[in-house]
Amino acid sequence: MGISIWQLLIILAIVLVLFGAKRLRSVGSDLGAAIKGFKQSIKEEETKPEAVEQKQPDGQVFEAKAEEKKSDDTAPKA
Repeated sequence: MGISIWQLLIILAIVLVLFGAKRLRSVGSDLGAAIKGFKQSIKEEETKPEAVEQKQPDGQVFEAKAEEKKSDDTAPKA
């Protein structure tokens, strides 16, 4: 019922004939770069502080982003 190894080899041979090895290589590298970029953006999104939705008295909703507290190096030292 499943696809046998011979059927996969025939499909691979047909794809090679239609597209050529160079084009398949470029498609594969483009696909790999896209997947890598997607994973990187997911990691960046997970590390960002989450946006908090707040409602104003008139019913409008806006997003307020959480800010990280930074040390104040410009303050005079005692």
